[in-house]
Amino acid sequence: MTVAPFGREPGGAPLRLRLYVSGNAPNSLSAIRNLNAICEEHLTGPCEIEVVDVITEGLRAVQDRILVTPTLLLVDHPHVRVLGNLSDTARVLATLLPHDRSHART
Repeated sequence: MTVAPFGREPGGAPLRLRLYVSGNAPNSLSAIRNLNAICEEHLTGPCEIEVVDVITEGLRAVQDRILVTPTLLLVDHPHVRVLGNLSDTARVLATLLPHDRSHART
C-alpha cells in the first residue's frame, strides 16, 4: 500500500512521539529505523522523536504503562499507542494522525 505524505502547517506544533525500546534488540532497532523513515517520507513538518530505552530508564516505562517493546506513544495523547517494529506504515499513520488533527492532511 502506498501512503502519501501528510501535510502540516509550516511552523506549526511538532508531532511529538515517544518510542520505548529495549536496548539494541532487533525489533527495537527496526522500530527506530521505521519511525525515522515514516517521519521523513510521510510527514511534512516538524516531528519530535524521543527514544526511551527501558533497560536504562525502566521507571519511565512504568509511568507510561509500557508492557512490551517497542511501543510508540503519541505524547499529547498517551493512550494512543502502536506496538511492534512499526513496519506497517499505513497502520502507524492511521493510528496516530486521527488523534492529532493538526497533523493530518486536510
